[in-house]
Amino acid sequence: MTDSSDWTINWHRNGVQVKNSDPNVTFSAENSILMITEASNTHSGNYSCKGQHKSKSFSTQDSNSLSITVNENKLKPTLSRQPNYNKMFPGETVTFTCRVDIASGWEFLWYHNENEIAASNTDTYMIKAITLSNSGQYHCKAKRGPFYTEKSDPMSLQVSANDPISTISKNPAFDPMYVGEKVTFTCSVDVDSDWKYQWYKDGEELPSSTEKTLIKTLRLSDMGNYSCIATRGATSTAPSEEMLQVYAIPQPFLKPETPWLDVFPTEGVKLSCEMDSSSGWKYIWSKDKQRVEADDTVSFGQDGATLSILSASAKHKGNYTCEGHLQDRSVSSSPSFELSLTVYEKRPKPVMTQDPNDKKVYAGETLSFECKVEISSGWEYHWYKDNTTLQVSGSSFKISSASSSNNGNYMCMAKRDKSMYHTEHSDGQNLQISEIPVPSLKLETPWLDVFPTERVNFSCGMEDNWIYTWYKDGKPIHADGTVSTYSDGATLNITSAAISHSGQYSCSGKLNSKTRSVTSHTSPGVTLSVYDTKPKLTLMQNPDYDVMYTEDSVFFSCHINVSSGWEYLWYKNGAQLSQSGNSHNISLQTKDTGSYTCQARRGTDTVFLSDQSQQVVLDVKERPQAKIILLTGWSEVFSTDSLVLQCAVQDSQDTWNYTWSKETEQINQLPSERHTVTPQNDPDQSLYTCQGIRAGRPSYSKHSDSFKTKNLLLKRRVLLSISGCLFFGLIAVLLGCIALRFFRKPGVTLL
Repeated sequence: MTDSSDWTINWHRNGVQVKNSDPNVTFSAENSILMITEASNTHSGNYSCKGQHKSKSFSTQDSNSLSITVNENKLKPTLSRQPNYNKMFPGETVTFTCRVDIASGWEFLWYHNENEIAASNTDTYMIKAITLSNSGQYHCKAKRGPFYTEKSDPMSLQVSANDPISTISKNPAFDPMYVGEKVTFTCSVDVDSDWKYQWYKDGEELPSSTEKTLIKTLRLSDMGNYSCIATRGATSTAPSEEMLQVYAIPQPFLKPETPWLDVFPTEGVKLSCEMDSSSGWKYIWSKDKQRVEADDTVSFGQDGATLSILSASAKHKGNYTCEGHLQDRSVSSSPSFELSLTVYEKRPKPVMTQDPNDKKVYAGETLSFECKVEISSGWEYHWYKDNTTLQVSGSSFKISSASSSNNGNYMCMAKRDKSMYHTEHSDGQNLQISEIPVPSLKLETPWLDVFPTERVNFSCGMEDNWIYTWYKDGKPIHADGTVSTYSDGATLNITSAAISHSGQYSCSGKLNSKTRSVTSHTSPGVTLSVYDTKPKLTLMQNPDYDVMYTEDSVFFSCHINVSSGWEYLWYKNGAQLSQSGNSHNISLQTKDTGSYTCQARRGTDTVFLSDQSQQVVLDVKERPQAKIILLTGWSEVFSTDSLVLQCAVQDSQDTWNYTWSKETEQINQLPSERHTVTPQNDPDQSLYTCQGIRAGRPSYSKHSDSFKTKNLLLKRRVLLSISGCLFFGLIAVLLGCIALRFFRKPGVTLL
C-alpha cells in the first residue's frame, strides 16, 4: 500500500482472519508479509489481505485472493523411457523422463542401480550411445527447496552384448521359379520391433524396398542374390542372403510323328509335344483354340505328351497346339507353334493370282497370271479366257504391252496326269485395261499473283497411288531452300516467293510401284506471277483539315493498288488499333490527336505484310464552350419583370452568331447574341442554353450550361413582397399613433 506507515495489514484465509497463534505462521512488521514456515493441510485455502488505518476507524477493501494447496500425501514421480524396447544394443540412444504432475519448480535427481547419477537436474536424462555398463535399474525423485518426493518406480534397461540377427525366408520355396510367379521375401529380426529394412539384390540397394516384406511378380531380371539389413537408430543387423533362380517359361515344341499333315479320310496321324526343361510337366492339347478330349479315335500318351488320331475324318482338321502345365504350381506355358492338319473332303479349287494384283491395269503394262493348287502335288494347268481354252501350258502365262484387246474374264483348272483327277475351275479374274489419266493441277493458296516472301502451294492429283514430278516452263523443278514437296510430290510448296519463281507450272505422275513403270501425260500449265516489290498503300483522310475539333467526325480510308484478299491493320503513334477493314471512322476527342498509319496483310498459316502507309497527322483541339450571362442587374429588379440573357463563346476572339434553346428545343428566332425572357414568353420559367455558330472553323461551339430563370424571378418576387410589407407596416404604425393621440382620455390631477 502507498503511505503504509499509517496502516496495518490484516490477513484472511477463507474469509477468516489469520491469527499469530499458529506457531508455523509469522508476520513481518506492520503485518505486510505473512510467512508459513512449515506448511500443512490446515494452511490450504484462499488468502487475501486488507488495510486497517491505525488512527481512524475505516479499512480498505479486500485484496485479490491467492489460493494455496498443501498436499497431505508425499508425491511420487512417474518415470518413462523412450524408446521403450525390451532389449537395446550398444550405440543406441535412450531418454528417461521424470514427471511430477502437481505444482512446478521441481529439480530432479537420477539413480542407476540405487546410485545417484551426476546429471543435470532437468526432468530428462539422455544416454546418447549406450554400452553394456548402462544396463540395470533406473529411478528418479524430485525436490523443491527442502522438500523431496518419493522415488519413482524403477525402470529396467537391458543392453544386449550380442548384435541382432536378421533372417530371410522365401515363400514359396520352389527352385527354380518361373516368370510370372509371385514370391514373397520376409526379413525377420529376433528381438523387439521398430526396425527399418533395406533390401539388396546382388549387393545393389533396392531404393523403393524398405518394408519387412518384399513381394515380386517375377521377371527374368529378378534372378539374383537377395539380402536384407535391419536398422534401428545406430544399430544394424548383419546381412542375410537368399538366392533366387528365375527362368522363362519354356515354350513346348510340337512336331508330327507321321509323314503328312495333309491326309485323306481313314489315315492315321500322331503328334508329340515336349518341353526342353525340367520334368513334372503335363500337356493339354487344343484344336482351333478348343481343348481336345479323348474319344474312340483320339487318345493321349503318358502325361499327354502325344496325341494319336486312329482314323482321320473332316472333324479332325484344324490347327493344333499344346501347352505345358507344371504340376502343383500355377505355371503354364504359352501355346506351342501351330501345326495345321488338313483332311480333304471335297475337290480342291485352284487359286489364280494376277501380277500386278491391281484392279486397274494401264495400257502398255506387262502382266501375268499364275494358277496354283494349294494341296498335294503333281498338277498340270489349263487356261481359259471367256470360257475359251487358251493354248498356254504351265502354271503361269504372261501378257506383254496390254491393250483393250486383252480385256476379258480369265480362269484356270488343274489335273493330275496319273489319276486324271481334276480340280474345280478357279474363280474368274476380270481384266480391264485402262488409259493413263492426265493429272489435275490446282492452286491451294488463294492467289496466282503474289509478292516477295509470300507462300504459294500447288497440288497435283489423280486417282490411285502416284508419285509426281513438277515442271516450271517445261523444266523439272528441284527442291531448294524455298521450294519443297512432300514424299509423293502431290504438293509443291514455295515458302518464300521471289521473281525467279514466276513462270508456268505443270506436273506429271508416275505410278507409285516398285514393279510397275507407268507415267502419265503432263498436266495443263498454270502461270504464277511474282511482283518485284511489296504493294504500296495509300492512306486518305476525309475531311482533310489540318486542325479538327472535338465532336467532329473524321474518316480514314486505306487502299492498295494490286491483287486481292487484303486485311487492313491500323496504327496510332506506332501502336496497333483494334479497328479492322479498309476504313476507320472516328468521332473525335482530344485523345485522338496523333499520327495514323495503315498496313495490309493476307494469308493465314503464313502471313504477308505490306509496308506501312504514309503518316497522316491528326490534331484535335477542344471545341470552344458557350456561356450564358445575365444582363439584368439587381438594381433593376423593381422596375422590370423581364430578364435579359447574353451568350458568349469563352476564350475565342472570333466573330460568332448564337442560337438559343429552351428545354433542349431550339427557339425559332434569328441568331442573336441576346435573348429576353418575360412572363408572357416563358410562364413556366424554363431552362435555357445557347450555342455559338459561325461560317469558319470551328463552325459551332459547345452548348452552354443550362440557365434556369425560375430562381431569379422568385427572388425578385420575394424582394417585392418584403418591400411591400415594410411600406404598409410603416403606414399602419403612423395611423395608429395619430389615432392614439386623438382618442386617449385626458389625465386627472390630484390635489
